[in-house]
Amino acid sequence: MLPAIEVNLEEFGVSQNGFLPEELPLQRLSDPYYEVWETIIRELPTLLKTKSFRGKADKLEVLSTMHLTKMREWQRAYLVLAFFTHSYIWEAGGPSERLPPAISVPFLDVSSHLGLPPTATYAAFNLWNFTSISPRSSHSSIENLRTLHTFTGTRDEEWFFLISVAIEAHGATIIPVMLKAMNAAQSNKPEVVINALIKFSKCVREVGVILKRMNEGCDPDVFYNQIRPFLAGSKNMMLAGLPNGVFYDEGDGKGKWRQYSGGSNAQSSLIQFFDVALGVEHSLTGAAKGSKPGFLQEMRNYMPGPHRQFLQYVESISNIREYADKCVDAGVGEAYNAAIEELSKFRNIHIQIVTRYIITPSRQQVPPSTAGMNLAIASANGDAKICMERVERSCCLF
Repeated sequence: MLPAIEVNLEEFGVSQNGFLPEELPLQRLSDPYYEVWETIIRELPTLLKTKSFRGKADKLEVLSTMHLTKMREWQRAYLVLAFFTHSYIWEAGGPSERLPPAISVPFLDVSSHLGLPPTATYAAFNLWNFTSISPRSSHSSIENLRTLHTFTGTRDEEWFFLISVAIEAHGATIIPVMLKAMNAAQSNKPEVVINALIKFSKCVREVGVILKRMNEGCDPDVFYNQIRPFLAGSKNMMLAGLPNGVFYDEGDGKGKWRQYSGGSNAQSSLIQFFDVALGVEHSLTGAAKGSKPGFLQEMRNYMPGPHRQFLQYVESISNIREYADKCVDAGVGEAYNAAIEELSKFRNIHIQIVTRYIITPSRQQVPPSTAGMNLAIASANGDAKICMERVERSCCLF
């Protein structure tokens, strides 16, 4: 008999809350050294509305990261600097091709420490950007959650972020269940595998219900015209005015042109875990059989380092699909197929949401707005078809 599969989730940064942190994210950096960051992030929606964020940022001094000690502090710093980065690039009036040293220097340090790229990611917007009204209540209850920061100050943006937080929290319990199922498959315990797959189907069905609630609090027009421009990346953004991406100025003549994708729910480790646990592979037209699609694999580079490593490890031990194919107990195959069906339904919900929030608005005339906003949206219009193709082959949202 093969040895049991042992996974120390804590080593991979996976808590009882799944890919959400064990403790609630910090609401501020307590060290007075970073007070200027905290002051600006609190005023961010107003600064962006008055087109005065860049002016504030240009006057900032370059702060050191040496005062960051605990992981929650590093995560908080990443969140703040991610919001600063996208605010500076996409503030109304036209995109900035340069990021000042006061943002780029500390952001590069923090990103390196966390194994993340220096741009706004799913981790910044969702994993580390929430708090709970009642800590004793479940994080999967949207009504019990609040975001720490938004670009627009709208309830729509808060709701958009919190939908993902609730999904992450609700899906957390299925992670150890599926790892147990892999152990059971290895030791040929079909009843354990069946029970796990039934729980998996129920979990995916329930997170689909949460995703459908997007319509309750986030208006498509507000999302597309006010929120989404700030989520845009710097990669493939020639039409938006960033042909070379963004120059991360490190001062003293140093720096580098960089291009990054925008924030995407394809950067959710939970969403990719669903596929990995079931052994699902997304193939592209013309791609070699078994090869990994570039988009999904690339999105892993936007996950915290330990989470990315966790997915890689689970891929190496995932055996449920193979077991379902070979198991003489027909119940295993039936439970596996039911789980795949639920995953397909969940993906269809994603497609419906993307159609309403991105595809349909992209085909309509962009309403008069600020120049910077329109530039970001213009690039989205050109990429609408690509966006839909990505959704159809993955669990990507935006």
